[in-house]
Amino acid sequence: MAHLGVGIGWRPEIADAVERLPGLDWVEVVAENICPGHLPASLLRLRERGVRVVPHGVSLGLGGAERPDAAKLAALGERALALGAPLVTEHIAFVRTSSPALEAGHLLPVRRTRDALDVLCENVRIAQEALPVPLALENIAALLSWPGEELTEGQFLTELVERTGVRLLIDVANLHTNRVNRGEDPFAVLDAIPLEALAYVHVAGGVERDGVWHDTHAHPVPAVVLDVLAELRERVAPAGVLLERDDDFPDEAELAGELAAIRGVVGPLEAAVLPPAGPSAPRRGPAPVDPRRRTRVGEEQGALLSALVAGAEVPEGFDEERVRVQARALAAKRAGVVAKLAPELPGILGGEAPYREAFLGYAGSRPMTAGYRRDALDFAEHLLIRDLPTDPAARRRLTTWWQDRAGTRPPGRIVRWARALAGRAA
Repeated sequence: MAHLGVGIGWRPEIADAVERLPGLDWVEVVAENICPGHLPASLLRLRERGVRVVPHGVSLGLGGAERPDAAKLAALGERALALGAPLVTEHIAFVRTSSPALEAGHLLPVRRTRDALDVLCENVRIAQEALPVPLALENIAALLSWPGEELTEGQFLTELVERTGVRLLIDVANLHTNRVNRGEDPFAVLDAIPLEALAYVHVAGGVERDGVWHDTHAHPVPAVVLDVLAELRERVAPAGVLLERDDDFPDEAELAGELAAIRGVVGPLEAAVLPPAGPSAPRRGPAPVDPRRRTRVGEEQGALLSALVAGAEVPEGFDEERVRVQARALAAKRAGVVAKLAPELPGILGGEAPYREAFLGYAGSRPMTAGYRRDALDFAEHLLIRDLPTDPAARRRLTTWWQDRAGTRPPGRIVRWARALAGRAA
């Protein structure tokens, strides 16, 4: 049985600091950011020291209407084996829709209905059958609520565990986020869920703006989140607790101080171990969900995602202002991630402010359909079609950047005019 202890999310920006943190028991790495055959040297050194590494997936979308992608499941399993991980983790969320074909670039909440639960349970069993190690799923933070939900968070998570045997990754920062944004009592959730299925715990920071809590992972962990952690610790000794920090990284001393504060709340965890895996999936595979349920879930999710990223009408029953807040947050996140993946683009466009203005203008009419890397290429092509930037030297740099990564010649002037006219007509 595996013991984890107190750890931190490993990120390339803080890799050196993470290696120097005193008393570090384990780390978690975003699964999609590593390649099994070329693990970062920092992770290899940590493993040699006996520090456990757990892959944390963000792109499966197990709460979506479609069955899990076999290639994504295989990739997640490969990373677990390469890291010698005792388990893998993902989220109770949807991240894309197939009709229309849209990507959120973010973890969006699943509507807590019987249809959605049936679809999620089947998807989880498919994933469990494909993965070489146990799976744990994380509750997510949300800015908005679905109308007409049939189950509470506690009921939804409890039935999910009972029907699949999946473990839970409880993020106490997400519980606080949902208290502010959706009026949900985090302590009632802790009282209602089967904590014997708890794999480990996430702790993270955020910030409140205009009555909305943004789960940023870029701010210090506030006292209210540590209070939720303390309430969880009163109920159970988790096998592991992990600090997440994804942006605006502080210095090493501040990271060490946050870990010390977490240790002060949870106390000794040496005796705590991961719970045993739940019932294995049947050899014949999970019983299929009625296709009509998947269709209904897909239609609901497609309507919401279209409103969030494609300018469609807000579905009936949603808080329109909250949908607008979420839409702005998604666009801002999209701009930030593309800037990280393609840091040359802000420089070519003259800085962060003109880059964001140009990207948000592009994003307003071009929903993401194939991930952030494709989004960066599409943004560059969008600019070139419109003969932007206006500075010839900058435009030449952008053309070279696009050509190097797209693997083809940039569109000629006649093609650019035709595409621009087609875009205006659309």
